Amino acid sequence: MAISPTQFAITTRQSRNWADAKRQVLSTYRRWIRAAPEIQTMYSVPLPVSAIRTRIRQEFERNRFVNKLSVVDILIARSHADYQETMNFWRQTTHIMSYFKEENFRGEKSLPSSFLAGFLEGRN
Repeated sequence: MAISPTQFAITTRQSRNWADAKRQVLSTYRRWIRAAPEIQTMYSVPLPVSAIRTRIRQEFERNRFVNKLSVVDILIARSHADYQETMNFWRQTTHIMSYFKEENFRGEKSLPSSFLAGFLEGRN
């Protein structure tokens, strides 16, 4: 299935007031939550959909107490761009998994602690 690059594009605009910004944020949040199963399938994420949705919620909660309307507008625009990149498969699995740093999906030790430890392990 071919994807048009503009399929998920959304025009960036300024919020008129806080109610408008809240409506945009909730719409963006719902769009991300609904896309979680598709993200899991597209990127072969070894986590349940509930974990992906929890992480999405954490990302939105991180910016919960932003009190400038212009900053909220920028965050909304960035979220739209991230959504478009994710759904058009312009990211790689490692980009998606970088949101789950607590999940060690590469094994016991992903990187040696020092150069000498890596050298003795035989890693370049």
